[in-house]
Amino acid sequence: MIPTVRLPDGTAVPALGQGTWHMGESRAQAAAEVAALQAGIAHGLSLIDTAEMYGDGGAERIVGQAIAGVRDSVFLVSKVLPHNASASGVAKACAGSLRRLGTDRIDLYLLHWPGGHPLEETVAAFERLREAGKVLRWGVSNFDTDDMETLAALPAGADCATDQVLYYPDQRGIEFDLLPWCRARRMPVMAYSPLGQAGRLLRSPALAAVAQRHGVTPAQIAIAWSLRDGNTISIPKAATAAHVQQNAAAAAIALTPADLAEIDAVHPPPRRKQPLGML
Repeated sequence: MIPTVRLPDGTAVPALGQGTWHMGESRAQAAAEVAALQAGIAHGLSLIDTAEMYGDGGAERIVGQAIAGVRDSVFLVSKVLPHNASASGVAKACAGSLRRLGTDRIDLYLLHWPGGHPLEETVAAFERLREAGKVLRWGVSNFDTDDMETLAALPAGADCATDQVLYYPDQRGIEFDLLPWCRARRMPVMAYSPLGQAGRLLRSPALAAVAQRHGVTPAQIAIAWSLRDGNTISIPKAATAAHVQQNAAAAAIALTPADLAEIDAVHPPPRRKQPLGML
């Protein structure tokens, strides 16, 4: 059973979902990617995160194929590129995403990272889409604490549903200030790339030791770590059905205080403000 996290509006969503970065880039991999997403949905990973940027729209097309016929059982997240986030650009970008996804609505629509268009203009465009029913809620991605303060000061700033950020044991900077800021407002964060990049994290001796005790893989421990506080949405990517099954099983791993202390010893929490990590 996949645990759930509540968004600020009270909506319960799966704490463990599926990422799609680098999907939709190869026609030869398309069928396997669709099958992996469908396997994830079958295992309860019904939150799917994508973006117009991924594969230049290709990932959204893959997602659209995967959710055909089961749209109502999926919580769909997509993102608009900053250079498209103007008053008119948001509506146009959203229309393109809806077309590629084969749906009439996006459950959560995010600004991919802070850009050059005035934030107030972007938020107003999000609100218009929400009023039209084309997006049900909106949020941001790659926003640091000062960005969130700026957002919160806007007329509709309190309607932000989440901040999607890079978060894994070697990238814990958000724990110093951003994570507490979001927690104080009952706003869950979405952790992207919870397994890190290029496999370095999965060679961690701490994760290996904890994994051995639990009889699982280091990747599963990394996912369990990202879910440990009960108020984070983790979106690892899995390109095969076997990996999807392993990811889903990670949700049932209960890390002990000793496990967490061992991970902290090798991957320590921040003692001071750090630049927001991004990929």
